[in-house]
Amino acid sequence: MREHKLSIKPSTVQFGDMHTAITKAFKRYNLFGFTGTPIFSAKSGSGGNPQLKTTEQAFGEKLHTHTIVDAITDKNVLPCRIDYVNTVKVGNPDDSQVSAIDTESVLLDSRRISDIVKYTLEHFDQKTKRAEHYTLGERRVRGFNALFTTASIEAARVYYNHFQIQQEGLPSDKRLKVGLIYSYGANDAVEDGGLDEEGFDTGTLNMDARSFLEDAIQDYNDMFGTSFDTSADRFQNYYKDLSLKLKQREIDLVIVVNMFLTGFDATTMNTLFVDKNLRAHGLIQAYSRTNRILNSVKTYGNIVSFRDLEDETNDAIALFGNKDARGVVLLKPYGEYYNDYAEKVNELLSAFPLGQKIIGEAEQKEFIQLFGAILRLQNILTSFDEFDGSALLTDRQGQDYRSVYLDLYAEFRKDKDADKEQINDDVVFEIELIKQVEINVDYILMLVQKYRDECGDGDDKEIRAEISRAVDASPTLRNKKDLIEDFVDSLSVDGEIDQEWRAFIAAKREAELESIITDENLRADETRVFLETAFRDGQIRTSGTAITKVLPPVSRFSADGGHGEKKQRVIQKLGGFFERFFGLGPDGSN
Repeated sequence: MREHKLSIKPSTVQFGDMHTAITKAFKRYNLFGFTGTPIFSAKSGSGGNPQLKTTEQAFGEKLHTHTIVDAITDKNVLPCRIDYVNTVKVGNPDDSQVSAIDTESVLLDSRRISDIVKYTLEHFDQKTKRAEHYTLGERRVRGFNALFTTASIEAARVYYNHFQIQQEGLPSDKRLKVGLIYSYGANDAVEDGGLDEEGFDTGTLNMDARSFLEDAIQDYNDMFGTSFDTSADRFQNYYKDLSLKLKQREIDLVIVVNMFLTGFDATTMNTLFVDKNLRAHGLIQAYSRTNRILNSVKTYGNIVSFRDLEDETNDAIALFGNKDARGVVLLKPYGEYYNDYAEKVNELLSAFPLGQKIIGEAEQKEFIQLFGAILRLQNILTSFDEFDGSALLTDRQGQDYRSVYLDLYAEFRKDKDADKEQINDDVVFEIELIKQVEINVDYILMLVQKYRDECGDGDDKEIRAEISRAVDASPTLRNKKDLIEDFVDSLSVDGEIDQEWRAFIAAKREAELESIITDENLRADETRVFLETAFRDGQIRTSGTAITKVLPPVSRFSADGGHGEKKQRVIQKLGGFFERFFGLGPDGSN
């Protein structure tokens, strides 16, 4: 007896002819369906095969359920935050003609679209947390990216044009990189609330829609140096490349109709802008594009809806979770987070006043846990407009507490590096969140300028202390503190600060590198090329042949150890040199 195994999406089995074909082709068969959004009788459509209306009809009685509530509780996905943005009234419509109106022609009014695009551009950095940065693979990137889903191909085209127009006068580095993709398919949610899947057949698009898509793809080619178009093979490759750009956070916003709303996961995506009607499992699928776990900076998915989908959202969450699921699936109101934040800040100020040493491991762990909780709450609160100007710690207090936190991190750490540093079972450091308020060299140089302007030939101890506090509060500048202090001591009376800094760093960098080359008898030219590559790429590569080129010939009988020991010692020294000078200027980048 031969055994056949077929792996097919449940939706393909349920809504096409595949189910009938399988049951006819095989006399003995078992069908197992795995789906995150099953079709229930309450939301099944009226068309199609009456025997295949629901997932249970297609696959039989359910064997196991793991709801969205379970997934969030198990920390497999994130909760979502939803903003319902009432778009402006168009002309002088009736009260019913606001953001939830069903008349697409009114919703496509250019004044409404213009206001939505303006809102999106003004709030994009806030929603996608562009002020914050984190490590993605081997790169440091800022914030996340987003999808913008529209009700039709026509709407997608109108939105794309408005994004182009409103960004036209901006410098290239200030413009969002906006992509567009669609193909032929039913554009509204199908009868049961699902999203009709768009294929790759652009040949069925009308001439205007295909020509517009061709132009948008050419814009993409100009941005990324590619050569895609709407022909069959190249359009599929465009889809794949666009998918990759989303996953690697190389494109900011992609306008879609239905593409990417089902079955596509990009952990770097945290925001979905919505201007289309969604409901039932189509709504859950679309929202779920934003809630994939990435790191400690991404704590929830963001939904910005320009239509009133609140009832549909609550119904869908109740259907796929339970009647009480809303409190788990959606973020709590601003007030609840802020009250928790205020309570913890008051506890911090009371239990751990600045200037008082934290003695004993138990108290240190308590401080680490409390301040980590405050960092996590701040990370959520910054996405709420109401939090602007409502922080309870002053900048100086924040710096001083971060300095204490980093001191403890250095004390507890045992040769480990991670974005969310778990030192042992009960000590977790939110280092990636600390970096969100990172102090950079420009800020330090501004303080140095202030120091020289105000102290003249004297010594302003307060500004020196401010410089020291700022450096201590920075994870990336702490190991450069002696360089910064030496620079302050070496200042001329009236020289240009930036020029003096560049000259100072160049001299220090060369002197310390020359010392390493001499001490380890390295090949000088090869070592400099190796480090120039590291500073250019933002990382030091210890694998491959590049590192071996800097090493001198070593005898296995050498008193200093063999080749392996020598290599590890050199890697350690060059790695320390890289960390010390990276981001400081000539020519450690930045």
